[in-house]
Amino acid sequence: MRLGSREVGYPHLLAAALLVAMLVGVGVGAGTSSSTYGAFNAAWDGGSGIRGVAADAGAETQVVYNTTEYETVDPAGTVAFVISPERGYTDAEAARIESFVRAGGTVVVADDFRPHGNDLLARLGASARIDRTPLRDDRHQYRAGALPVATRVAADPLTRNVTRLTLNHPATVTANESTVLVRSSNFSYLDRDDDGELDDAETLQSYPVVTAERLGAGDVVVVSDPSVFINAMLDRPDNRAFAAALATDRQTVVLDFSHAEERPPLQVALRALRGSAGLQLLFGGLVVGAVALVARRGRLS
Repeated sequence: MRLGSREVGYPHLLAAALLVAMLVGVGVGAGTSSSTYGAFNAAWDGGSGIRGVAADAGAETQVVYNTTEYETVDPAGTVAFVISPERGYTDAEAARIESFVRAGGTVVVADDFRPHGNDLLARLGASARIDRTPLRDDRHQYRAGALPVATRVAADPLTRNVTRLTLNHPATVTANESTVLVRSSNFSYLDRDDDGELDDAETLQSYPVVTAERLGAGDVVVVSDPSVFINAMLDRPDNRAFAAALATDRQTVVLDFSHAEERPPLQVALRALRGSAGLQLLFGGLVVGAVALVARRGRLS
């Protein structure tokens, strides 16, 4: 009869294995994201590589889904990335980021053709603005003129080890009172009619693509191409070095997704659990109860 018991046990083991595999799959899906620029998106268009850059620089990554979380970090040791926000910031939200910068923090606003980056810059009191006209360069480029290589880099701690940046369908920055850190080559032009060609009305000249501006004790860095920081572009010259320079000598790298659609359910749940003593007690009770139930069933069998 023991043989029969063993034979009956195999389907149970198989069912248990399938259940575990299913739970692991659900967990992975719930903890990752397919959102462009997403911190938990490991695909080509994701931003998960920035977390690796931060780790290599010795910094801790903190993904924030609410601007109130800026108040939990040390501004002087923190750089925050705001990458192509999908919604506008309110006055109160922008005021929190402004307070963070004026207290010594650095915020990197990377955007191209959405309006919300410029809106945030205005609310922060920064002078730089993103000119949402496509930039092309048919001489200094990576595979195509729509992927220009910016070749003019100023010496600055924020451009340490950077001699060029490889861009992907970028815009440009109108510097105003800010300092230009990176410019396109003299063979670039604004493709105002977006036809992919240099026309008579379009002029070859260098354009700013990265600027920095002092605001209080901190800095506002403006990048006119958010895709510099996506996984597929990080290994193009010298994008990873640029991201590393921004993260160097920081204790914390903040990835601000408070105005993006990325909301991996597992990540949100874990953050809620860490922030609530009541939820921690409830979760602990459920775990203890589940273990006790399994143990009781084991004894009965």
